[in-house]
Amino acid sequence: MKSISTHVLDVSRGKPAHGVPVHLERKDGDAFTSLRHALTDVDGRVKDLVPSGQLTAGTYRLTFDTSTYFGDLGIEGFYPEAAIVFLVRDAEAHYHVPLLLSPFGYSTYRGS
Repeated sequence: MKSISTHVLDVSRGKPAHGVPVHLERKDGDAFTSLRHALTDVDGRVKDLVPSGQLTAGTYRLTFDTSTYFGDLGIEGFYPEAAIVFLVRDAEAHYHVPLLLSPFGYSTYRGS
C-alpha cells in the first residue's frame, strides 16, 4: 500500500479532531525536507500523506499544529505542536501513525 496515514482523536472531547494542520517531512542528511501539508478530515484522518511514488526508506517527521486546532475551539493548550519522528524501513508497507490528543498531553503508537 506504500503510504503514510494518520488519525487524530481528541480524547478530551471524545471526538475525531477535525481540521488539525499536519505537516509531513523526510530527513535528508541533517535536515528535514517538506513533503506535504494537509488538514485532518471530519473523521480526524489524513488517508495518504505521501505523494504518489515518493515513499522511501528513511526517517520521517509528522508535526501536528495543536495550537491552531485548540485555538479554533477556544481552548488554551500546553503543547503548541506534537512532533512524531519515526522510521520507514520497508517502503512497500503502509505506516499508520495515530495521535491521541488533549490540551495537556498526547500519545501515539504504530497503527495498522
